[in-house]
Amino acid sequence: MERIPPHPDVRTVPLQRVLEALVDPVRRSIVTQLCDAAADLRCGGFDLPVSNSTATHHFRILRETGLIRQYYVGTARMNTLRRDEFDEAFPGLLDAVVSADRRSSGAAATA
Repeated sequence: MERIPPHPDVRTVPLQRVLEALVDPVRRSIVTQLCDAAADLRCGGFDLPVSNSTATHHFRILRETGLIRQYYVGTARMNTLRRDEFDEAFPGLLDAVVSADRRSSGAAATA
């Protein structure tokens, strides 16, 4: 039996719920890092300013909102951005959020 947590059909997730998930800067950072990654990332492979238990909470919110898909490779929980599905359900939203996150991260780095 595969250990894959449940994932919603992105088309059934209300826009309000998506926006609530993306309002948090840690979750936006996870989405941006996945967008920039050449391959799927394990949970411990992210640069996050929070504890492991808090990061687990953020990953769960993103998974339950349909933004990411999680699966196991051995004991590592892997994460992938559900880019195609999300772009179909909410055209342009992910690009706008990631662009804004990059701008705010760049502004914070130069301050």
